[in-house]
Amino acid sequence: MTDNNSKMPIIMIGHSFKYETEATLKLFFNTARFTFSADKADAVGGDYVYTEISGDGNVTVSVCLGGDAETETCNIAVDAEKKDAEYALCRLLFEILVRKTGIKPPWGLLTGIRPVKKVVDMIRQGKTEEEICADFGTKYLVTPKKIRLAYDTAVNQLPILDRIDSKAASLYVSIPFCPTRCSYCSFVSHSMDSAIKLMPEYISALCRELEILGRIVKETDTKIDTIYFGGGTPTSVSAKELRTIMEAVEKNFDLDKVREYSVEAGRPDTITEEKLRVIKELGAGRISVNPQTLNDDVLKVIGRKHSGEDAVKAFKLARRVGFRNINTDLIAGLPTESADSFRNTLDRMIELDPESITVHTLTIKRSATLFETGSENISNPASKMVDYSVPTLMSHGYLPYYMYRQKNTVDNLENVGYAKKGFESYYNIFIMDDTQTILGAGCAASTKLLYEGNRIERIHNYKFPYEYIRSFDKLMEKKEEVIECLKKIKYIQPR
Repeated sequence: MTDNNSKMPIIMIGHSFKYETEATLKLFFNTARFTFSADKADAVGGDYVYTEISGDGNVTVSVCLGGDAETETCNIAVDAEKKDAEYALCRLLFEILVRKTGIKPPWGLLTGIRPVKKVVDMIRQGKTEEEICADFGTKYLVTPKKIRLAYDTAVNQLPILDRIDSKAASLYVSIPFCPTRCSYCSFVSHSMDSAIKLMPEYISALCRELEILGRIVKETDTKIDTIYFGGGTPTSVSAKELRTIMEAVEKNFDLDKVREYSVEAGRPDTITEEKLRVIKELGAGRISVNPQTLNDDVLKVIGRKHSGEDAVKAFKLARRVGFRNINTDLIAGLPTESADSFRNTLDRMIELDPESITVHTLTIKRSATLFETGSENISNPASKMVDYSVPTLMSHGYLPYYMYRQKNTVDNLENVGYAKKGFESYYNIFIMDDTQTILGAGCAASTKLLYEGNRIERIHNYKFPYEYIRSFDKLMEKKEEVIECLKKIKYIQPR
C-alpha cells in the first residue's frame, strides 16, 4: 500500500469519522488512495480496513494487508462524546498499523497541523511540563524527541503570543508567480512564461484591492501589525513592478506602527541588487533567501535554474544592501538528497549566519509534480536530516519558535522555524496560532477574520490570476464582512 496508485477500501459502519480515519491511515501510507463505503461485503480479499462502532459501544477495527487480517476491539460508553469515540477508533487503527507495517510515526496519533498550539493551550491551563509530556506520550503516543521539540517551541513562542495585539490585523500580499515550478510545489503559483501577459492587469487589480483594504482599515481605525509578501516568489516580478506594489502598500497603510514587514525574496535566481534596494527603501526589514538545498544536482532534479553558489551570492548581496534580518528556507528529504548532502547545506547556511533558518520536510501533495513518483520517496532519509538539524541549530543559538505539520509529509515529520533570540517572525506565529485577523490581498490569498471566542471566518480570493482579474468586482463585494469584523475586534478581550 505504498504505491500512490493503490486504492484501499475503507469500510465505515456506525460512525462518520472519515477524515480522522483517513488521516490516521496517511501516517502509514502517505501517497496511497482510498475508497470509502458502508458495505460490509467490501471487507473481503486484498487489502482493506474495516471499522465499526456498534450501538452498544463496541469499537471494532480490522486491517487486512497482503491477505493477513488482524482485528482489535474495545468498548466505550454508549453515550460517549464524539471525540472519545473517534479517539478509541483511531487508536485501535494506529496500534494495528504499527504492528503490521513496522512504522512508528514520531508524532503518534497527532494528525493536526498545529501540535504546538495544543501545548500552548495546556500551559495556559496551568499544566506542568511533566503533565504535558506525560499526556503527549501516553495518550497521543508521541515520541520523547518530538514532545521535547513541541514543548520547547511553545515555551519560546509564548512571550510573543503574550504580546499579540488581537485588536490589530496583519496584511498578506500575494504575488503568485515563479520563474519555473519546482517539482515539490503544491502552492498556486504560475511560471513567468505563462503569466507575463497577465502581469500588468494583475498588478493593477492587486493595487486596487490594497487601496480598498487600506480604506477599510482607515475607516475602522485598525492598526496593521505585520505585513508579509508571499507567493510564489514575490521577486519574480521586475524591480519596477515590485516598487509599484510596495508603493501601493505604503500609500494605503500606516507603516509607522507596523512591527514586522517581510518579503519573501525567495529563489536566488530572482534576486537582484535593484530589487533588494526597492524592498529596503519601501519599508521591509525582513527577507527570505530560500535555496532549499545547496546541492547543484538536487537543484536540477527539483527544477531549479540556479546553483548553490548563486544562493550564497544572493545572501551576501542582501547583507551588502543592508538587510539585518534574513531568513533562509531548507527542505529535508528532497529527491536524491543524501543525509550528508543535507548536513553540508545546513552547516554552510549556519556559517552565513542568517537570523533565522526554517527547516521544512518534503511534503508530497497531489497537486505537485512529485506526487506521481511519490512511492520512490519511501526510503527518503528525511528523518536523519531532521534529527541532525534540531541539536545543530540549537547549539548555534537558533531556537525553535514556530511549527506546523502537513499531510503526506515524508516520515510524518514537521516544519520548524528556528531563530536567534529577538528575530522570531511575528507573522509566522500569528498565522499558526490563529490569534490575529489577517487580511489577504491578491490571487489565492486568504483573509482570516478572528471574532470573539476564537471564532474564525475565512474569505478566499480566486486561485488563478485570470479569475482574480475577471471577477475582481464580484470579489470586492465580500469586503463588507471584513468591515464588520474590524469593527468588532476592538472589543476582543486579551487572553
